[in-house]
Amino acid sequence: MAWWRFLRPNGPDQFDVTNTHSVELTKRRPELSLTKHGAAVGNMRVNLSWQMRPTDSGDWVTDRGSFLRRQIDVFKPRVVQAAGPAMVNVDLDLACMYELADGTKGVVQPLGDFHGDLDAPPYIQMTGDDRFGGTSGETLYINFDKREEFKRLLVFVYIYDGTPAFDRTHAKVEIFPGSGPRIEIPLTEREPQARSCAVVLIENRKDEMIVHREVKYVYGFQAEIDRLYGWGLQWGRGYKSKV
Repeated sequence: MAWWRFLRPNGPDQFDVTNTHSVELTKRRPELSLTKHGAAVGNMRVNLSWQMRPTDSGDWVTDRGSFLRRQIDVFKPRVVQAAGPAMVNVDLDLACMYELADGTKGVVQPLGDFHGDLDAPPYIQMTGDDRFGGTSGETLYINFDKREEFKRLLVFVYIYDGTPAFDRTHAKVEIFPGSGPRIEIPLTEREPQARSCAVVLIENRKDEMIVHREVKYVYGFQAEIDRLYGWGLQWGRGYKSKV
């Protein structure tokens, strides 16, 4: 057997390995069987994290080259910029629509205080609401010891408030199964004015739990994602309490 055969993906469950402890779902390899990898057990953690970009120049707060650039810029004429916000302020929310095996449908999200329950239906729980892009982000848990109760789960992200610019927030969803490597889904596509993104669909296919990368951007909110996937929920305007 030729040596290069070992470098070639060998089946539908092959995926891109970003390091020894994580895999990335991509357009080329969008699907992963949790069941086949022994990961459909215990509490799965789903985390959304993002950073807010300080300017439109392309520099991030954590840019290691910024110091050198600042030294070089001393010898350049200063560019006068139009007045405007110095920070791209955005409040991203993590959420999950669910459909249980008995037909029950609903949503777990910070908006409306639908935080769910980990030990009772829907067996999904949100732990809090990060409004400022902190290091911990937002997290929800899914109880896969109750996996037979799930029909399908749709994890999605929406911009509750702020600039509709997913590509400028460096957003990323990470999934931490009860066992096995974490799964990464970056949200970095340039989709101007998109306010929501269906990130990943988890389906129970004949007792096999499958995670499928979606990353579909829409220009509306939850109701638009609902229509896209045929959930059939009733939606109304909601607000958060001020901080």
